[in-house]
Amino acid sequence: MSIHNPPVVLCFSGHDPTGGAGVQADIETLSGLGCHACTVVTALTAQDTANVRFLWPQQMDDFLEQARLLIADLPIDVVKIGLLGSAEIASAVGGLLEKELAGIPLVLDPILAAGGGRELARADLIEVIKTALLPKTCVLTPNIPEAQKLTGALDPEDCAAELLRLGCRHVLITGTHETRGNVVNRLYGPKETVHWQWERLPHEYHGSGCTLASALAAGLALGMTVEQAASQAQAYTWRSLEAACSLGRGQRLPRRSILSPVA
Repeated sequence: MSIHNPPVVLCFSGHDPTGGAGVQADIETLSGLGCHACTVVTALTAQDTANVRFLWPQQMDDFLEQARLLIADLPIDVVKIGLLGSAEIASAVGGLLEKELAGIPLVLDPILAAGGGRELARADLIEVIKTALLPKTCVLTPNIPEAQKLTGALDPEDCAAELLRLGCRHVLITGTHETRGNVVNRLYGPKETVHWQWERLPHEYHGSGCTLASALAAGLALGMTVEQAASQAQAYTWRSLEAACSLGRGQRLPRRSILSPVA
């Protein structure tokens, strides 16, 4: 019996001690969907299920040393970016995407604030994201507040138009921060917009955005189109939230490890 190597997704993400988001969310999601996750931690955090208390970005030289070792050793199929932590780390990632990772599809989850409201991106980091990362992004996965903060626009259509103008090839804007009706997610691309509706679940969840972006990266790594990967990622994420457990005193934690891949 032959064993085929799984596709490899390189994740640049922060460490979340609760296990709900960050690197652990990436590993669980990608492994569950048939990929191999290799990871470089961008920042350590002190957080619980309610909010982030402290953020300690990696030193840039240390980050680059580990990243370059992985890139030289493993056949990277897709890159997934989550929490960056500092403008310096974001600039370092931009340099890797320009050289060592040139041409490899990038899924970017622009984490600008914690679920509890703590700001995680200063103005200098947002500027690097816009100038160095968005032009290299295959799929950007912001929620509505993140899309608004990146563009200065209010309407999701206007946000998407500006993000596409800044260089993203596709933008998946999620509607989880709206408060009424079903959740409406919209995928904007060079030709058309695709909409999905999902039943709005009754709680708040820690790590839903990380799960979505990682699941989308898995789909791309497995050879799906962007629309197929986005559809699978939403279904997988919704199922992990439906099964979420309340372990701490804050948001619920997605249960990804119990799920089978989405057919």
